Amino acid sequence: MLSAILFIPAIGAIVIALLARQARTVRLMAALFTLVSFILALVAFVQFDRSVAGLQFVEQVSWIKALGAQYYLGVDGLSMPLLLLTTFLGFVAVFVSWKIQTRVKEYYIWLLLLETGILGVFASVDLLLFFLFWEVELIPMYMLISVWGGGRREYSAIKFVTYTLFGSAFMLAGILTLYFHTDPHTFDMLEIARGNAWAAGTIPFTAIFFLIFLAFAIKLPIVPLHTWLPDAHTDAPTAVSVMLAGVLLKMGSYGMVRLVAGYGEGALVPNVADSYSLLLVIFAVVSVLYGAAATMRQTDLKRLIAYSSVSHMGFVLLGIFALNQVSITGATLQMVSHGLISGLLFAMVGLVYDKTHQRQIPLLGGLARQMPVIAVVFSIAGLAALGLPTTVGFAAEFITFVGSYGLAGSTEVFVGIKAAVVIAILGIVIGAGYILWMLERVFYRDPKPEYDGSGDADWMEKAYIFAMVAVIILFGVRPSILTDMIGPVFGGMG
Repeated sequence: MLSAILFIPAIGAIVIALLARQARTVRLMAALFTLVSFILALVAFVQFDRSVAGLQFVEQVSWIKALGAQYYLGVDGLSMPLLLLTTFLGFVAVFVSWKIQTRVKEYYIWLLLLETGILGVFASVDLLLFFLFWEVELIPMYMLISVWGGGRREYSAIKFVTYTLFGSAFMLAGILTLYFHTDPHTFDMLEIARGNAWAAGTIPFTAIFFLIFLAFAIKLPIVPLHTWLPDAHTDAPTAVSVMLAGVLLKMGSYGMVRLVAGYGEGALVPNVADSYSLLLVIFAVVSVLYGAAATMRQTDLKRLIAYSSVSHMGFVLLGIFALNQVSITGATLQMVSHGLISGLLFAMVGLVYDKTHQRQIPLLGGLARQMPVIAVVFSIAGLAALGLPTTVGFAAEFITFVGSYGLAGSTEVFVGIKAAVVIAILGIVIGAGYILWMLERVFYRDPKPEYDGSGDADWMEKAYIFAMVAVIILFGVRPSILTDMIGPVFGGMG
């Protein structure tokens, strides 16, 4: 099932390349293949045994025997929600892109290949396979931004690739160091985490930790490694921004939990995360506050939401390195929450721009009269982003803060993390300020006559934005749908 979920979008890209001729046919085929992948992921999500902490739907076949590499797929309570999120947003992205007119065939081919690359990261259990999918994602993202983006699209695409490749080089060094310190040599994440594969002698755990961590810190991103993100978002097509904010950033936070933080059966690099948890929590707080402050200064709608992502992903980093079951459960829920909410926000910005051909906040105003449906849904997305109860944003932030602050102990590290949590809560206060101020300026001031007749969301646009609102509220009212799946994975933690 996992192979089908992963490769159906890629198969769709091949079929479109070989058979599709008309733009409408391309769009319908892309919708069909992403829908099938989403339905299979939904079936796997429903069939997932929530009482089991380990991997499920495992596929394990020898791949490169001489290296000990395997085609090894599996999902647990950490990766299954992200797999479902990716297929859902991949399906939505097809409809967000429906009005693309330039080189439609190539556009959808790259979009489907992007989805396969991201899915592979979340499902891989072999380190070499994980790294392969991590790199595969770069090519479609570069093409989508550089060809179909706007503004300084080539600059932004190259900057994204440069930052990511820089981190990838260090990750590869860390993975190879791990590999050569195992006996027999293996890329199997579980075998290494269980401690069964380590060779005798001194192992540079700290060096391995930071080599791998750097790649994830760039992708998350944390301050000061974040500067590629606002440029990429600003110049990317709307659907690509949805995928970038919705799931691509989650590759960084997922990698931190899966490879370096340690949980369940153990850590690939044992005890290092504990030693540096306070330092990394401080970076999280800096990201939260800097991202929130920078967001207040933005006048471009896309850039505003991009900087807000830096702030919200700081909450994820905080929950991960508080290193206990509740905080990491909250951080994982925050990954899903941010993916849905930021994806919806970027989709709404795309609709506003499509109707008005304007993203500069000072030049907008009073749009609630001209486009009431867009105004209401944009407001719901904004309120979810600031953590309104009954939305998944509230549930994720609440669990993350409770788990991070509720650490047992009175050592300097515990006290420091609790103080960091209190300071990070200021990010929510600032977030409420920039979200409400943005909504007021764009939708609820005096209407401007130049936007009369701009039009509201059409039936297709209403369908996908209403679906995203429904999911955001569903997981907000019943977060246990996700937390009952996520929690057991981290049951062995403090």
